[in-house]
Amino acid sequence: MAKRVLILIEGHRSNGPLYVREAQRLGLHPITLATDPAQYDYLAAEGSEAIRIDTNDLETLIRECSRLRAICDIAGITGFANPGESVFVTVGKLCRHFNLPGPDPTSIERCCDKFVQRQLLARAGVPMPAYRLAANARDIEGAAAEIGLPVIVKPAVGSASSGVRLCRTAEEVSDHATHLLGGTHVWPSAPRILVEEFAQGSYYGANTMGNEVIAVGTGAFGPPPHFVFSEYLFPAPLTDDEHARIADVSRSCLQALGLGWGPTNIEFRWTRRGPVVIEVNPRLPGGESELVQLAYGIDLIKEHIKLVIGEECDPRARHSRTAAARFLVPDRDGILDRIEGTGLAAAVPGVVDVRFYVAPNNPIVRKGDAGDMLGHVIAASTNPAQTKAILQRAVDLIGWSITPISALLE
Repeated sequence: MAKRVLILIEGHRSNGPLYVREAQRLGLHPITLATDPAQYDYLAAEGSEAIRIDTNDLETLIRECSRLRAICDIAGITGFANPGESVFVTVGKLCRHFNLPGPDPTSIERCCDKFVQRQLLARAGVPMPAYRLAANARDIEGAAAEIGLPVIVKPAVGSASSGVRLCRTAEEVSDHATHLLGGTHVWPSAPRILVEEFAQGSYYGANTMGNEVIAVGTGAFGPPPHFVFSEYLFPAPLTDDEHARIADVSRSCLQALGLGWGPTNIEFRWTRRGPVVIEVNPRLPGGESELVQLAYGIDLIKEHIKLVIGEECDPRARHSRTAAARFLVPDRDGILDRIEGTGLAAAVPGVVDVRFYVAPNNPIVRKGDAGDMLGHVIAASTNPAQTKAILQRAVDLIGWSITPISALLE
């Protein structure tokens, strides 16, 4: 009997191993197709099959999947936002070609262009910050002056907060425009930049599956001007009315963007006018699925894979607890030369996972995005105060040191 295969396009350092393990638990044989499989350490650690291929070339992917289909049963195809969310457009096109369940590639493409996304949401009356599109430094500076400082300046296409910056002064706007346009930021096509009003207020994220709002969490960020998470907690401490407002706006987003299939993550700030939409991402966010499972008893990755292979998913909550993650973020660049205390932290009652994504002797180069995170600690208990106390106790036991490059050159 032919093996039932789950094709994974590219990989992801936090969600990737979870998809591989869950696929295996469901009796599937995961095969990763990646431009550089070696960058995903977990593939070798899990003994998971990988094929080197240009994942930017749809015709090459179709040929490879056709070759695989001749020798095994392809149950489904999905992928990861690495390096960008355009992977999900490719996934949608592959699913259409092979007549498999999957997202609508046109809807995903519109969603991945954050300017087009903003236009569609505005047309549907979804509450959002003021925004302008710019292509050069003069446009960026003009848009910032029009909207009023502070503003967010970010690429119109991208993920993981890459290139996103809070600018409080005209000089900061000019500096970041120079950074984005000066050749250091990698653009998939001609530069297109969004300048947005800085929506001030608490941060919330809604995770949906199909048209259902499954979970709402809250997050905190490290120091500005970047947006690197320092902590995330489920469920968010909201009143029933506040939760209902976020759920209503989330459903409006899904309808406006045509995202009624699979997982979506919708980011909000709760401002004086209530929840405003910062971004809609047509995927599961990295690192949140474990928290949702601990808090609600819903395994988003399992439910997503079931959808991908044509089975019915069941996203009903099975229990209610508080789960939180603290992300370990470096305060300097250099060589990570020491990690200690992970075993002690993992032994703290209530701690569920302690993980470093980076091994000692590796270089640390901060870019002000999600790639800066060194690792995380996850804890769960019956209430928010207890969960936060457990996290703090565990994090206090962990130590690491980074030797600056300049010290190594002396």
